[in-house]
Amino acid sequence: MPENTVRAFREAVELGCDFVEMDVVISKDGQVIVSHEPWMDHTICMDPDGSRIPEAEERGHNIYHMTVMEIQQYDCGSLEHPRFPEQDQRKSVKPTLREVVEDVDEHALMSSVGAPSYNIEIKSDPALYGTFQPGPEEFAHAVIETVDSLGISERCIIQSFDPAILEAVHAERDDLLVALLVENDLGVAENLARLSFKPNIYSPQFSMANEAMLKNLRERDIELVVWTVNEVPDIMRMLDLGVDAIISDYPDRVIKLVEDR
Repeated sequence: MPENTVRAFREAVELGCDFVEMDVVISKDGQVIVSHEPWMDHTICMDPDGSRIPEAEERGHNIYHMTVMEIQQYDCGSLEHPRFPEQDQRKSVKPTLREVVEDVDEHALMSSVGAPSYNIEIKSDPALYGTFQPGPEEFAHAVIETVDSLGISERCIIQSFDPAILEAVHAERDDLLVALLVENDLGVAENLARLSFKPNIYSPQFSMANEAMLKNLRERDIELVVWTVNEVPDIMRMLDLGVDAIISDYPDRVIKLVEDR
C-alpha cells in the first residue's frame, strides 16, 4: 500500500503487526500530519491538478505552509513507486494522526483483532526549524496533545533522530516511551550522551546492530529496535541476534519468519 496512508496501516493491523510505525510533520493550522517529508515528495505525490511535481520544485509544496484541506488535495498514492514495484497504486491523501488512529482502532475492533500500538516518528531537522517545521517544544507539544486526546499515550512510542525533540517530549511528559533513532557511527555511549536522560529504546539502522551493541544496551536496560529490515537474510540475522523489535516495509515477511521459528 502507499506509504503513510490509512490503507497501509489497516493492512499492517490485519497482518498482525504489534505496532504501526509512521512519520509526522506539522501543517499550517497546527495539525499533526502523517508524512515522511514536510513537503510533497515528487516520487509519490501529484499536485491538486493531477500533475507530476518536478523534483526541483517539491520543497515549494511546503506542508508547514498548507492547511489540512490544502494538503489533502494532493494525491500521494496513485504513482508507481520505483522502489516498491509490488505496491498497490490507488489515490490516497496524507492523513492527520487523528484520522489514522481513529480509523485504524475502529478497523481493528471491527476485524476482531487487537488494537495496535503506535510508533510515531517526529520528523525533525534543526536546519528546517521555522521554515518547514516549528521548533522542538512546539512540535513536541502538538504531538503529545494529539496523543493524549486520542487516549493512546500508554500504547505509543515517540521516536526521533533529533535529540532536541526527545528532550522536549521528556520535559513535558517523562512517562512517554521514547526512542532515539540513530544512523551515525558514533557508538552507543556517544549517542546516548546527546541526551540528558536515558531513552527507553535505542533504534539504529539494522546493519549497525551486533552482539556488542546488544550487550551494551542490555547492561543499560535499554531496548534495541532496528530499522528498516526488508530482506529475509537480514530479518533472520536480527531475529538470531535477539533484537526487541523490527521495523520493516514488509511485515508479512517478518511475521512469517517469527512464526516459523
